[in-house]
Amino acid sequence: MQISSKSKTWIILAVVLLVFTVISFILTSQRPEEYPNFVSHSPSPSGVKGIYTYLENENGLTNHWPHPPTSLTAENQNQMLIMIEPFFIPDQEEMDAYFSFMEAGNTIFLHMVNPDGMLNVETLPLIEEPSNPNQVVGSNGINYNAIVSSSVRLNVNTDDEKLYSDEQGVLAFKRSVGKGQLIVSVTPEWMTNDRILDKDHFEIILSLINQENPTDIFFDEYIHNGKNASSMLEIYPKWLLVVLLQAIIISILWVWLKGKRFGPIYIPREETVRFSDERIKALSAWYLKKHRYAEALMIQSDYLKQSLQEHWGISYSKEGLSLQILLERKCKYLLKEEISQLTQELPNVLLKQELSKQEFLLWSKKINRLRKEVEEG
Repeated sequence: MQISSKSKTWIILAVVLLVFTVISFILTSQRPEEYPNFVSHSPSPSGVKGIYTYLENENGLTNHWPHPPTSLTAENQNQMLIMIEPFFIPDQEEMDAYFSFMEAGNTIFLHMVNPDGMLNVETLPLIEEPSNPNQVVGSNGINYNAIVSSSVRLNVNTDDEKLYSDEQGVLAFKRSVGKGQLIVSVTPEWMTNDRILDKDHFEIILSLINQENPTDIFFDEYIHNGKNASSMLEIYPKWLLVVLLQAIIISILWVWLKGKRFGPIYIPREETVRFSDERIKALSAWYLKKHRYAEALMIQSDYLKQSLQEHWGISYSKEGLSLQILLERKCKYLLKEEISQLTQELPNVLLKQELSKQEFLLWSKKINRLRKEVEEG
């Protein structure tokens, strides 16, 4: 059995696409999964899965919070919402929701390198590099070793409680908001997987979290994807995108091989002229131009008789009263007066040698009405 050239083309195309799919799948499956920074489910060095897992194992009440702040409960339940390096500044409605959450008796723990403008927090620029960059002092007067990379310091009010500072200013403070608290820190890197066990970072982070001894702890993930949501190309796995792309290519090639074309269809003139009624129209125009109305009406009458014979089985030779009776039985739309005129008066008109244009148009219209009923039913 011999394979046609078209079948060979399809086989080669299928093999090439299959090989390409396998190679793409292998390459994409071997790549490590990428995570955004400061995400609580990220095991990468820039993620914070380490501290999240520790808190979950310790009290079992730690959860992700992927919802907008308007969904936060305003009840006093001593909850803590941990916000680590938001990707965007929330709008006023969301800011108000955060404040309502705190005013009800809950705590927000904000970690941000420069939190200026976030939750009414103000910062001050770093004037000079500290002489002891790794020395941090707690509110209890104890010195801690920690790495501080932020170029700003917190501007505190008289009612704010300073929690951690260095030579250049305040690194973390606590502020009362209604019945709740706002804790702010400019060192989010202390919570990342690759830094949390360096120096005294872990001890400092735990002391900040335990400031209010929360019963429930939530890691805010809305600030990482709520308004800065990934594009469609980042939502789906790469292998699926590769398969979809190849499916689109195969569909296009299939349509092309099938000979499908898009756009208007232009029919060659010779295909329509050859089988059209242009010749009849030309003859009609010639009869009218030469005022040969009697001959034109005779031809139209003969054509009507042929149609009666083909469609209704009425003999071509029928005329007069017998034809009138048959037409009255068959016709549904023509009146008896019109049928009587066609069977009784039309034969006398056809005997005339000359007809005026008005007579021709009148009788041509009557003949045409009967012809339509005969041919179209």
